Amino acid sequence: MSVMALLQAHFPTDGPTNAMIVMRWIHFVAGITWIGLLYFFNLVNIPLLNELDASTRSRVFAPLMSRAMWWFRWCSVVTVLVGFGYWQMIVSADAHNAGMSGHRAIYSFFIIWTLAFVIEMGVLMSPAEALRKGPVFAVIMTVVIVAAAWAFVCINSHGWESNRLLSIGIGGGIGWVMMFNVWGLVWRMQKRLIQWTRDNQANGTPMPAKAAQFSRLTLLATRLSFWLSFPLLFFMGAASHYPMFGK
Repeated sequence: MSVMALLQAHFPTDGPTNAMIVMRWIHFVAGITWIGLLYFFNLVNIPLLNELDASTRSRVFAPLMSRAMWWFRWCSVVTVLVGFGYWQMIVSADAHNAGMSGHRAIYSFFIIWTLAFVIEMGVLMSPAEALRKGPVFAVIMTVVIVAAAWAFVCINSHGWESNRLLSIGIGGGIGWVMMFNVWGLVWRMQKRLIQWTRDNQANGTPMPAKAAQFSRLTLLATRLSFWLSFPLLFFMGAASHYPMFGK
């Protein structure tokens, strides 16, 4: 019966429908890899490395992180860019059906969520050490992300925007911040830590004084992305299954 049902399946033949399913599939595969590595870093790798003695940790760190960070950073790019292309098609369809322009949704997405990352970067790079304490940083970024989501919905509430447009605009915006975290903070710090560790292993070169600072910044950015992944996944799931906004 299942074979007969498969033989009787009628697959869509129009280009946009097939393009969207291919984009969603790529988005899912890259996203699972990216978020999976994020969870691995936070739940497994960081606690394990902290338990190892210094000699073992230095031998393991460079080869492990150089491989993991390659997949981590490039899967973040594929996830976000393919997801943005998929979302653009939703914005275009909603705007077309309403006889409106979707430019405001796209421009506001870029401005609001990029600004959220700029604020994060400013906090982490600030000379005020108190801002980088875990609870303080968590409160600041919670306010920033909630304010960004609120601003995006307010700017794009004209009655024609669908729940998918607004929900993905928030979830995807959080993903936008997380991608910038990978490239603007985590990878910038990690590639230096990896090189310093290799030099230490090969030549006995002492780790620079900045190593501890870079490790701390990496930890804060990675932990932030870890917690942000939960609302990200909620809003992505809510786009088609939990109509909070719009139509």
